[in-house]
Amino acid sequence: MIYGAATQIRNQLYDRGMLRARRLSQPVISVGNLSVGGSGKTPFVMLLGELLKSSNVQFDVLSRGYGRRNGRVLAVDCNGSPDDFGDEPLLIARRLGCPVIVGKDRYRAGVFAEQKFGPHLHILDDGFQHRSLARDFDIVMLASQDLDDRLLPQGRLREPVRSLNRADALVVAEDFAASLPVSGKHIWKLRRGISLGSSPLRPIVFCGIARPRAFLDQLHQSGIREISSKFYRDHHRYSEGDVRDLIKLKDKNKADGFITTEKDAINLGPLLQKLGEVAIARVTMELEQPAAVLDTLLSVISKRGASA
Repeated sequence: MIYGAATQIRNQLYDRGMLRARRLSQPVISVGNLSVGGSGKTPFVMLLGELLKSSNVQFDVLSRGYGRRNGRVLAVDCNGSPDDFGDEPLLIARRLGCPVIVGKDRYRAGVFAEQKFGPHLHILDDGFQHRSLARDFDIVMLASQDLDDRLLPQGRLREPVRSLNRADALVVAEDFAASLPVSGKHIWKLRRGISLGSSPLRPIVFCGIARPRAFLDQLHQSGIREISSKFYRDHHRYSEGDVRDLIKLKDKNKADGFITTEKDAINLGPLLQKLGEVAIARVTMELEQPAAVLDTLLSVISKRGASA
């Protein structure tokens, strides 16, 4: 009740203009969700980035950089470490090859981006609750379980489901058959999967992500059955001791290799090589009618910019 009341008061202050969001000179597209972790925001940011690249739209990504050691606003160096920039910003920068700027204050990060890289559209990663930065289009990743979940700390919701009313578009799974609690929104359907090259026949699966069971389910749907598994906390930074433990688990179960995620490969860094054979699974996402999605985004942003 206390958490819900605090969230409601904060949102009302922004809705009534008593707290004001700062606006950057270039358009902002926010990608966010209602729940804590595991909704696919980062893979969707990369999918959106690829769509923008296909239309030659210049863009950058603004991210908090969760778990990094220093709080300064920085442009991500693809050769850097997750301790410096955060694991997900580093993954985005390496995949998209676009400017990625990290900073707790995303407005300051956006100003930095505009000064350093010039006029770019901004993608605000994990931005639905970051209301201090004005946005021109709000995208929310919505999972079916969000509709029945509870607010923190009893559940995983950061804010109530009714907050979806301020979103412009909801991204839902193809098989999401539940009635959505809002109307008048763009509904974009998404197909998720994993891409995995050659993999061990008797693998140990390990990961440090928000919803590891969902990762296992995807592997099972691809016909892969693990010999054993090991889960760590989301954003886990691996140590030499972790690597030794994983090798012991492999030897104990007579496994012939490992399977993990792209994010975990980032967090392992040079330690990855010490594990021997490791297959890295990449999250894949495919939108229904991606050209229509991009047209909608750019059209709405253009109209809002013209009326500003």
